[in-house]
Amino acid sequence: MDFSQDIILENDRARLQPLTTADHEPLLPVAADPELWTYTLTRADDTIGLAAYIAQALEGRERGLRYPFLIIDKQTGLVAGSTSFYNVHPEEARISIGYTWLGTEFQRTGLNRACKYLLLRHAFEELGCERVELETDARNAKSREAMRRLGATEEGTLRSHRYTQGGIRRDTVVFSIIRADWNELRARVFRQTDDDRI
Repeated sequence: MDFSQDIILENDRARLQPLTTADHEPLLPVAADPELWTYTLTRADDTIGLAAYIAQALEGRERGLRYPFLIIDKQTGLVAGSTSFYNVHPEEARISIGYTWLGTEFQRTGLNRACKYLLLRHAFEELGCERVELETDARNAKSREAMRRLGATEEGTLRSHRYTQGGIRRDTVVFSIIRADWNELRARVFRQTDDDRI
């Protein structure tokens, strides 16, 4: 994966473009809901927290550790949140999708599914991945259910896996989608057509 390349992924519903420092202002009202950050590793629901979040994401890109995207809802033209590729292991044909958050008004609208389709298609069809991993805090029932609805397989729980807000050790639930799953999921879950309508 070329972290220096500006990757834009797009279909009729969503546009994913590289996150930049200029995105702070349009993201601020979307990120302001404290409930978005209940189970995340850090918070970004105020000006300082969001600036730090963006800076950390961009540093991850500079170091080749994370590729952060801005999410735009093409139905409204509004900035809706952010998502990332991370844990990129080309030698193992493996990548993770995460650091995903959407403003409350964009949840359960199909936007997350449209974004995941773009990321999964890029991972399997452009990057040549054999495995895509997703993970979430074990307490985050909403996120776990969303991953199941996408057709991801729940593989297990990593106990006391990592520190989260307040220095708490969280359990992490790991999901995956592998290449053998992709064609069936593309047809059944994402119902994609050749012109990428979703």
